[in-house]
Amino acid sequence: MVSKGKTVKDPGIPNITIPEKVCEDEDCPYHGSLRVRGITLEGVIVKYRGTKAAVIERQYLYYDSKYKRYERRRSRIHAHVPPCINVREGDKVIIGECRPLSKSISFVVLGKVS
Repeated sequence: MVSKGKTVKDPGIPNITIPEKVCEDEDCPYHGSLRVRGITLEGVIVKYRGTKAAVIERQYLYYDSKYKRYERRRSRIHAHVPPCINVREGDKVIIGECRPLSKSISFVVLGKVS
């Protein structure tokens, strides 16, 4: 798939559609030189101010062997949002691990979950 002389890379993660919008961001996994490696996670965007960074919260169950019960836990992950991906607060997204982009950002948003 070629658009405006640039090739669009496929990160190789299933159930993700490549965005139609083209961006000039170097830290984009589709149109830039950022490589996705490591783990991929799902979560909900809880904070997004439109500054190319978002906070994604994921909730999971942790088994406590002493009390033989599960407890709910959450983790908040800071992620880079490329301009070609249109997301808002409350959207469920898939994020992938990449190289550190700043002090607290080591993940990039790959797309929305349908």
